[in-house]
Amino acid sequence: MMFKRILTLRTPSSLSFLTTSISSTSKVISRTLSEQNTDIDIDLVEKWDLLSAVCLERHPVITKSMLDIETRFHDMLQQVELENSMISDFEMQKQNNKNRKTVQDLEDSWKEEFTNFKFAERISKNEEDNAVVSLRRKLDKNLVLLVEQKIGDSNFWIPPQSIRKHRETMIQTAHRTIQELCGNNIKVKFYGNAPIGFYQYKYPKNLQERGQNGAKIFYFLAKYVSGDISPDIKHCWLDREELKKNLHPDLHKSLVKFLLPD
Repeated sequence: MMFKRILTLRTPSSLSFLTTSISSTSKVISRTLSEQNTDIDIDLVEKWDLLSAVCLERHPVITKSMLDIETRFHDMLQQVELENSMISDFEMQKQNNKNRKTVQDLEDSWKEEFTNFKFAERISKNEEDNAVVSLRRKLDKNLVLLVEQKIGDSNFWIPPQSIRKHRETMIQTAHRTIQELCGNNIKVKFYGNAPIGFYQYKYPKNLQERGQNGAKIFYFLAKYVSGDISPDIKHCWLDREELKKNLHPDLHKSLVKFLLPD
């Protein structure tokens, strides 16, 4: 006795472009069973492109400005340390040295040097340093790299991403993405070989009709080490607040799951 059973799994067709979904890939599975043998034919109705993307961070170069309570606590610790400290070698020499004038001259020169010393500005006044393409901006914050890439018929500011090639691992795709989209003058370090985040979206209807349903993106986390991105590449370095304003809300919601807040 022979019979055919068809199992269909459908995903919602009302999901908009560049939105996440938790649906399975639609499949139509035709299975023929007989008493003598079993033949299984599987047709994939929808095709998903696999992509690797890199969240490249430039970590803070200087510390953040202290809050008022942190400043007061720091001053208190300095005062406690001063009160409990022992007399230094120079202070003992000053007490025992008969030639106090020479010692006093040394102390005066140190005080003058300290008075004339000024810390560099935390925020550069140079317009080029404050441009979004500059790595010298917002030195006390984490910055994430975004590049302008074409998805469908429109351009979007997103972390650099590219489609996986045949026989290429996802981490190999991530390394190639940095080289192709950022140039060979930049050096980065990846945090492991496993993806740290995931995001998927559907293509416009005209692409879905050709059998390309959407993209599944695996995110890898990396840190900036040295070098510069090619000036020919449209890119920007944005902090956490700027990311929220410039990224699609669903994509931002996915990224903040693994990007630590400042």
